[in-house]
Amino acid sequence: MPWVNREMCTGCGICVDECPSGAISTDGGTASIDDSTCIRCGVCHELCPDDAVRHDGERIPEEVESNLAWVRRVLENEYYAHDKQRQEALVQRMERYFAKNIKVAEKTIERLRGLGSD
Repeated sequence: MPWVNREMCTGCGICVDECPSGAISTDGGTASIDDSTCIRCGVCHELCPDDAVRHDGERIPEEVESNLAWVRRVLENEYYAHDKQRQEALVQRMERYFAKNIKVAEKTIERLRGLGSD
């Protein structure tokens, strides 16, 4: 999923004018992409003279840290705070939750093959 690095964006508007789905707008002098409207065509990546449109793979470390922060916040809840067994059970549930997300992604990727040739 493309995203705009606001520190790199100069607000030139080229991506806004050229986006075939109208998913890009400017807000506060920089561009932003509406995920629900974006058709993942890559035009914005190709056109941005400042290389401000970035690939989502760059956000993996940030997303991992966000997931860990979420689990840590849950572990701090009064229900878990002083109970090692409950904490361990939660961690196991979180492992299953993230493993499920991996399976969903893998099965989606499998089924994507061939979609473009219908």
